[in-house]
Amino acid sequence: MSQQDVSDMNVDLLKRHDRSLLRRLMLTQEMWIAIAIVVLGLAVSMISGKFATSGNLMNVLQNACFIGLMALGMTPVLISGGIDISVGSILGLSGVTLGVLLNAGAPLPLGIAGTLAVGLVFGGLNGAVITLAKLPPFIVTLATLSIGRSLALVVSDNQVFYEFGTATESILALGGGYTLGVPNVVYALVAFVIVLHCLLTMTRWGRYIFAIGGNESAARLAGISVDAIKISAYAFSGLMAAISAIFLVGWLGAVTNAIGTGYELQTIASTVIGGASLTGGFGTALGAAIGSILIEVIRNALLIAGVNPFWQGTFVGGFILAAVLLERIRSLRR
Repeated sequence: MSQQDVSDMNVDLLKRHDRSLLRRLMLTQEMWIAIAIVVLGLAVSMISGKFATSGNLMNVLQNACFIGLMALGMTPVLISGGIDISVGSILGLSGVTLGVLLNAGAPLPLGIAGTLAVGLVFGGLNGAVITLAKLPPFIVTLATLSIGRSLALVVSDNQVFYEFGTATESILALGGGYTLGVPNVVYALVAFVIVLHCLLTMTRWGRYIFAIGGNESAARLAGISVDAIKISAYAFSGLMAAISAIFLVGWLGAVTNAIGTGYELQTIASTVIGGASLTGGFGTALGAAIGSILIEVIRNALLIAGVNPFWQGTFVGGFILAAVLLERIRSLRR
């Protein structure tokens, strides 16, 4: 075989690899969601020039990040075969905790530490009750949704916090500030997408999460500490809700006990639309982030198009059904 033949063969192999890579990429849910975002954005831009402005696009991205951070926390929970509908309440309780601590004069690092601790502990308790009491995740987190919202009322004494003591400027800059023209929360979302991707694909913890979601009985027989892994997944979900609360409080510049109300549906929707399976075993960090962006693009597009905001839930629900149907079709093909 001549050197020219070898060179031609290498070129042919590279072309086949590129085609195979493109084919695999086009089959991913993340790619289709990204295409949907672009198509929807172009369609809305044709209706109104307000959508494609830099200010509006940054606003869309910033709003999506608060849900996106929570969706990242929801991803391991769904992959493991669970669900957490208390994340909105955890965000609310965490946000109120931050407001109370800072308003009392606590320095920002202490306020953030307390906020993260609340989210981590509350999420961990969800996982502990689910695994130790052998109760359905939906029932447990439905109960803690109510408990968390009630505790937010108790902790805040039904007050609204506008002042954050010596940390006022710092928290406002953290949550509502920009770096190089990009909202700070966007950098946080990108960083946590990378972190979660590495955790899910490069660590034993990530492999165990997928194994549990794929077949919990087989995972137990393989010696995996299923209960401990599940508790850690719910604790991670609570932690991400608390992180989102920190940025959201800084962006809003105020805290009420109602903060985060309704976010659980948007969080679950973002994760499912991004490719996570409600039956467990599938999900990606990137998918959760892209799903949250699509949800916010839909919301923003409806507002710009002059559609009654009350229809937002209908459109989000429709996308959830479409995503679940697509996942079911893909699972049958597998």
